[in-house]
Amino acid sequence: MRDIFFFDSMLTPKIITIVYWILLFAVVVSGIGSMFAGKFLWGLVALVGGAVGARIWCELLIVLFKINDNIKQLAEPGKEAE
Repeated sequence: MRDIFFFDSMLTPKIITIVYWILLFAVVVSGIGSMFAGKFLWGLVALVGGAVGARIWCELLIVLFKINDNIKQLAEPGKEAE
């Protein structure tokens, strides 16, 4: 608990994983909904494109936090980056 309250570790990367699964669920529901609404091709494109887009967006956010971790390791004396 101390890590969370004193900002010793980042909470957001853990939340991004949950957000990814919520986005993926929303993409699947909307894609299948479009398929059953008579727009099969549009639903298929939305399903594939939305899943890839959500993955890329979440990965970019994670990359920012990994950059932060690596810079923090470089700033600490006596530690080398992994």
